[in-house]
Amino acid sequence: QVQLVESGGGLVQAGGSLRLSCAASGIIFSDAAMAWYRQAPGKQRDLVATITGRTTTDYADSVKGRFTISRDNAKNTVYLQMNSLIPEDTAVYYCTTYWYRQYWGQGTQVTVSS
Repeated sequence: QVQLVESGGGLVQAGGSLRLSCAASGIIFSDAAMAWYRQAPGKQRDLVATITGRTTTDYADSVKGRFTISRDNAKNTVYLQMNSLIPEDTAVYYCTTYWYRQYWGQGTQVTVSS
């Protein structure tokens, strides 16, 4: 049974930082590409960042230079370090992977106040 459990969201002022974590189980984590998406109220779910099993990363233009995705294969965990947060980053952040099918975590709320 595949499970993705996000944590680390919260309320932060603009310019602040947060680190999200996503703990995975039920997959061979080191072989799995992982990604973070986000969904703001009334908007579609958008890709934020991806990381392959070989740790190749990619980012949405809106977060390049501010967010960093990383993984710890020993802990089966993927991270999203978010710096220089702006109010437009406010959203529910979801961890996801494709392991025979798409799996999603339950999401964690990030709220950035101005």
